[in-house]
Amino acid sequence: MLLLQITRLMCFHCLLEHGVSPALVPSQPCLGLSTMRKLPSVLARTLTSGTSGSPVLPDMSEVRSRLRDIVGASTNWRDHVQAMQERKALHTLLAKRQEDLPPRRMKDSYLEVILPLGSQPEIREKYLNVHNSVRFGRILEDLDSLGVLICYTHTKQEMQPRSPLSIVTALVDKINLCKKIIYPDCDIKFTGNVSWVGRTSMEVKMHMLQLHDGDYSPVLDATFVMVARDPENKRPAFVNPLVPETPEEEEIIKQGELNKLKRIDFSTASLLKMAPTAEERNIVHDIFLNTLDTRTVSFRSRKLPPNSVWMEDAKLKGLQICHPQERNIFNRIFGGFLMRKAFELGWATACSYGCSRPFIVSVDDIMFQRPVEVGSLLLLSGQVCYTEKNYIQVRVHSEVYDADTREHQTTNIFHFTFISENEVPRVVPKTYGESMLYLDGKRHFAAIMKEI
Repeated sequence: MLLLQITRLMCFHCLLEHGVSPALVPSQPCLGLSTMRKLPSVLARTLTSGTSGSPVLPDMSEVRSRLRDIVGASTNWRDHVQAMQERKALHTLLAKRQEDLPPRRMKDSYLEVILPLGSQPEIREKYLNVHNSVRFGRILEDLDSLGVLICYTHTKQEMQPRSPLSIVTALVDKINLCKKIIYPDCDIKFTGNVSWVGRTSMEVKMHMLQLHDGDYSPVLDATFVMVARDPENKRPAFVNPLVPETPEEEEIIKQGELNKLKRIDFSTASLLKMAPTAEERNIVHDIFLNTLDTRTVSFRSRKLPPNSVWMEDAKLKGLQICHPQERNIFNRIFGGFLMRKAFELGWATACSYGCSRPFIVSVDDIMFQRPVEVGSLLLLSGQVCYTEKNYIQVRVHSEVYDADTREHQTTNIFHFTFISENEVPRVVPKTYGESMLYLDGKRHFAAIMKEI
């Protein structure tokens, strides 16, 4: 039962327009972890249920209920077809041009969420793992839900309770952690806001902090990219532009544009499109030469070097049947659920490879290539693709299998960076395809190390 406290800023002249609920808390927006702890709240008000008595903080089921109200989704699985048909009428509310939409500020979309693991012990069970720390997969689910709420707050139309937009997660750009352990008996705070806007997409920056000795200290920073589509989730839809109010916000928007360009460059240089660089080709050839069996004169005879593991022996697989229980507000499988399952397989892959408990360091470049329908057979494959000292780079590939056509379709690629308690063996590719996985993992690892 994750409890939510949503806060907003009250400006000098007037209260800002309400976002997710008519009973939000105006307060200072958080643009960074350090500034957030310094900015006092101007006015506190929480979502209430019922009469105007004491404020009642909603749990995540109430938040998801609010999301269902925003898009008009049904809580009954059998009624989802009719509910989606009713959304067709919302097409008239879509903007023909982005210029027709009122611009928004960063503080307009600012949300704050409290997860009271310390003050309300009864909710810990859902978040607790066997190591007596918080399950990171649950945090991924909460970040995904918060990101959607932030975007609906940014795009909210006055006097229109139901949104014509279908907002979905397109990409988890990066999640960098600065703490190895998330404690299960201390309150957690999530904050976030829209940090950059394209024509039909929004970048959301979120932060997670945990309460220690009366002060919230940073745990992770996350950057998600969301896209807006029409009521039937078929075509792109315009979103409100974002305007900066301070030099700091101008820099944040510039960084968002740079992030977009970096993603384009990274995709253009993908090993699925472009040949490896000269340096990378030398790396692959050196690995090949170091694994040749010197007792034979054969390209096929290979020998594993000491303290090494063949890449083909460093993988785990899993299967999930996608039940209606895991559906999102658009009656497809919830992206947070997919991330949690992929992370858990990735963690198990790193754990079995390193023979000790791994800790998550970073998540990056999770691309949602196609939605997963309810009833799908979801196949997950975790692969150690690069190692260096105590670090393990794991790639998780997810695909859906159609039993009628016997076709496989990739839905997501996940990249996780773990650090093990002990130094781990070197993973060694044998085939050309494995060598490309190795180089791709090395690229991701290098990018993460540069970030942190």
